[in-house]
Amino acid sequence: MPHDTFCPLPTVLHSARNHNEGDTQMNRKGFAVPAALLVGLMAITLAGPAVAQQQPNTGLGSAWPTDATDVSRAPGYHVYTWTNSGVKYIQVNDYAGNVLVAVATANGVFLPLPMGNAKNLQTPQDGSSSTTSTTGVTVYQDGSVQVTAAPQTSGTMLFQAAPCTDPVECTTHLN
Repeated sequence: MPHDTFCPLPTVLHSARNHNEGDTQMNRKGFAVPAALLVGLMAITLAGPAVAQQQPNTGLGSAWPTDATDVSRAPGYHVYTWTNSGVKYIQVNDYAGNVLVAVATANGVFLPLPMGNAKNLQTPQDGSSSTTSTTGVTVYQDGSVQVTAAPQTSGTMLFQAAPCTDPVECTTHLN
């Protein structure tokens, strides 16, 4: 008699242990349910990454937002912007898509957003003195906002978001 694929014991042993055919069928069903669950769990586990890749990658906080264009002015950075109800949102990612900092701005007011490493973002409203190195690079600029990145002696990167104060510079080098 062939072995049941869901039963670890040969059918002969089932019959020898208990001559009741109903008991043999119950044992087979008992092993079939956990095996079916195992197969289902394996299918879900293997399908997980495929499902995750199909999920939309849009909006603020995304590694590679599909609903915004990369407007970075510096290699090694990816900068994305969104505008909603008069508020501009600027997100700076590193070369691998990790969110570094994000800021919301409207009417000259800047608000660091709680993502990435917000403590490495200076704004005019935070009251801290500028400690940005003169070797900083502009990673984003439009007609009213400029975001710069400057390496610090500690090895971190300090970002500054501020109004663009040089009208000639702000309007001639737009993203």
